[in-house]
Amino acid sequence: MAVNLKALPDKKYIMPGNASCPGCPESMGLRYVKMALGDNVVLVIPAGCSSVIQGIAPRSGINTPILNIVFAAGASAASGLKAAYEMLGKDYHVVVWAGDGGTGDIGFQALSGAAERDEDIIYICVDNEAYMNTGIQRSSLTPYGAWTTTTWTGKKEHKKNVPIILVSHGVKYVATATVGYPTDFIEKLRRASKIKGFRYIHLLAPCPVGWRFDPSLTARIGQLAVKTGLYPLFEYVNGKFRLSPIGRRYKDPKNRLPIIEYLKLQGRYKHLLDKPEEIKKIEEYIENTWHLIDALEKSFSKGGGEKIYKAL
Repeated sequence: MAVNLKALPDKKYIMPGNASCPGCPESMGLRYVKMALGDNVVLVIPAGCSSVIQGIAPRSGINTPILNIVFAAGASAASGLKAAYEMLGKDYHVVVWAGDGGTGDIGFQALSGAAERDEDIIYICVDNEAYMNTGIQRSSLTPYGAWTTTTWTGKKEHKKNVPIILVSHGVKYVATATVGYPTDFIEKLRRASKIKGFRYIHLLAPCPVGWRFDPSLTARIGQLAVKTGLYPLFEYVNGKFRLSPIGRRYKDPKNRLPIIEYLKLQGRYKHLLDKPEEIKKIEEYIENTWHLIDALEKSFSKGGGEKIYKAL
């Protein structure tokens, strides 16, 4: 069901004057989580920027109950919290809000374990493609060619495809989203909230500080990631794979914008702009990604994904 913008709550879920940077995608994304799910939410936040955005205890800049937890334990802590609420007869959406480092690197074992056990939690990876809170170091989700303080000539590897890894777990729900398309994200959150079991949403979160762009461009860069074909928007629901309505348009290469339109706005790619051979590698990555998307769509267009993976 399409989101009615006028029907969305206007309650202040992120308090004015919080500690987020100008243009911060995490404060944007947290607002959308609460708009989608309302007050029946408890957040589990591993170490990261959102740990700082809250401010100093006992006060908080985020109008939501939060369990702050160590890097490696986001999914496991959420699993235990959900079990505790069930024992008390309380029905809360337990939502992990973790960065790419706390998801694809340090927290991956807990994430994979929770997915394999089909824990009844929603896990959101807030992917700003580096360890931003500790100084912009590369993670396994930092994309090819991107500058970080530990890849100052550009990263030499492509990013880990965590959403597809989660699809291979055969879980109930996997989706990709971006802060550039809030209603798409909100719709996916609401669909996920109606499913019992493990649910995963990968939220692309362009970071003005780490990506080196003007803070006014956060939403635009999130949109360009989709429009260039670099970041396909899709859902995997109970064994069925489908492209999101916004994402489907860019399945056809003719509809995509040139990847240079995305790269040139970000200082982290400044060193690549005069290297066509490097840009070509990113273009090849985009094509390979869409070949994979096409294969998944054909294989799981009628469902049965869970049975296929169990058979394997």
